[in-house]
Amino acid sequence: MPSRHLARSIAMQSLYQWDFRGCPMSDLPAIIEQNLAEFGAGLEADKNFVKETVDGVINNLTEVDKTIAEYATNWPVEQLSLVDRNILRIGIFEMKFNKEIPPKVAINEAIEIAKNYGGPSSGKFVNGVLGAIYNDIMKSKTTK
Repeated sequence: MPSRHLARSIAMQSLYQWDFRGCPMSDLPAIIEQNLAEFGAGLEADKNFVKETVDGVINNLTEVDKTIAEYATNWPVEQLSLVDRNILRIGIFEMKFNKEIPPKVAINEAIEIAKNYGGPSSGKFVNGVLGAIYNDIMKSKTTK
């Protein structure tokens, strides 16, 4: 598994655990470290990527969740599965706030993680939401 893909998987697992536990900020560093120790063997170069991704999602959580609510109108954020919700959070963070990640890479990675960790329709759901966001981002760039 390529290291950035593994790093995103670990970020998703960390956000999942944080969300499952009721979002305790004090537990987040320990959750990340435990997941890196358990799943991140050989991930030395991308350990910071995991932390930066999780921190980026948390620091932009209000805007990210607002974006989920705007584009997944039939699914209130709190009713999404923990896996789907946190995959979307990472994908949206990467598309809107991390300018180092091309939006199509963020979408493809999110879809792959959804297929691996989510339910039978998670990949399609994540693709639909992130694809709609991508289309609107591209429209706004062409109208400027």
